[in-house]
Amino acid sequence: MAESVYKVIELIGTSKDSWEKAASAAVSRAGKSLRNLRVAEVVQLDLQLDAKGKVEAYRAKVKVSFKFEGS
Repeated sequence: MAESVYKVIELIGTSKDSWEKAASAAVSRAGKSLRNLRVAEVVQLDLQLDAKGKVEAYRAKVKVSFKFEGS
């Protein structure tokens, strides 16, 4: 097997509906500009609240890895 190198970036996805949709939004957006996505790891979940403490958005911090093709 040939040696490979992978790069890891961190993204934050948001959704008004759920953490799952927030994570999916981050991975989906990454897939539009990055090739060879390999692994996505949810590393943190949090909520964005309004002034009254009501949930405005779900946020998922995601680490995404992809094959590094630089020289």
